[in-house]
Amino acid sequence: MGASYARGVTDSLALRERRALCDLAQLLGPDAPTLCEGWDAQDLVAHLLVRERDPISSLGNVVPQLAGLTEKAMARRRAQPFEVEVETLRSPSPPLRLVPPVDRLINTFEMVVHHEDLRRGQQDWTPRSLAPADVDLLWSQLSRGASFFGRSLPVPTVLRRADTGATATVRKGADPVTVTGEVVELVLFLYGRSALHDLSFDGPADRVAELRAADLGV
Repeated sequence: MGASYARGVTDSLALRERRALCDLAQLLGPDAPTLCEGWDAQDLVAHLLVRERDPISSLGNVVPQLAGLTEKAMARRRAQPFEVEVETLRSPSPPLRLVPPVDRLINTFEMVVHHEDLRRGQQDWTPRSLAPADVDLLWSQLSRGASFFGRSLPVPTVLRRADTGATATVRKGADPVTVTGEVVELVLFLYGRSALHDLSFDGPADRVAELRAADLGV
């Protein structure tokens, strides 16, 4: 590992979540369930490796016509020994090692969300507390990308941090629904995850119902 890479991301949240995800995957094994419908731990690891190390094949995640390309790439990954694939995932791809800020930009939410997908796929999961600096980082990224993260929301929506009361408008409009909770829970909500802890929804009843029923899967 080069010195510049070590200085850039050794303590980044993206890298720590990556390592924690890999540790948990090794502990639970390839057949462990996840929050991603139809995926076990082996599928999740395959997805992350294709996304990061085979960007052409990963286009099927956003272009439906190329879904077959992505599935073939994931199948090749699933055919490899699980332990080897997890250890490959443990470090960012070589290009990302050269540009730590890009790793933090594209992988902080990805690794946090998918780590929680694996954690919360287990029956005995409990919420965890991140360090305040990590929570602030997630909130900062969420606030800066508010319109992107809110692109699938069916109604005007404001997010409110339960700890500080800070808000971020993720879809503009009159009479919004305000969703209040811990920052990690708000992130998981925007990613369409179902296993959420202690979120509250305030606003017009019909809009609250529409928002809670919406498929926000990312």
